[in-house]
Amino acid sequence: QGKTLGVVGMGGIGQATARRAKAFGMDIVYQSRSEIDPAIAAELGARRVDLDELLTVSDVVSLHCPYGAATHHLIGAEQLAAMKSSTYLVNTARGPIVDEAALAAALREGVIAGAGLDVFEHEPQVHPKLLDLENVTLVPHLGSATVETRTAMAVLAADNALAVLAGERPPAPIG
Repeated sequence: QGKTLGVVGMGGIGQATARRAKAFGMDIVYQSRSEIDPAIAAELGARRVDLDELLTVSDVVSLHCPYGAATHHLIGAEQLAAMKSSTYLVNTARGPIVDEAALAAALREGVIAGAGLDVFEHEPQVHPKLLDLENVTLVPHLGSATVETRTAMAVLAADNALAVLAGERPPAPIG
């Protein structure tokens, strides 16, 4: 309560995260490729800012942006240094968005308070310098590990395969 959540990537998952944080009394700032629906922004009390401002004002930075050339190492030594020493970084998006070597150094040196990672830069390997730190929580890509989600993923894959075999466009093409 009274802390600021910075959401990088305000799509569906970013918005869901922001709703939960809002329920706990957090202020919300976000950086995204585009503005979110004004009604949703009003509901969340969310303010769009650039990444530099988000990093300097947030107590928790939560990554939900897609991975690509523009977001490779989006969070590196320079961005970590811009954060408050009390900030926590959470990455549930894609591993290579964070430069893990820079993160390990920042955590070891107290540049930021801590991190939570569900994804890793070189999955399934974790940067070795993260493994012995007490201010990082590492989980093995568990974000979607519910029976319901994994079942839905399997059904979607089967639906895609059936569509392709029938000469149709798959319902959820990749790429």
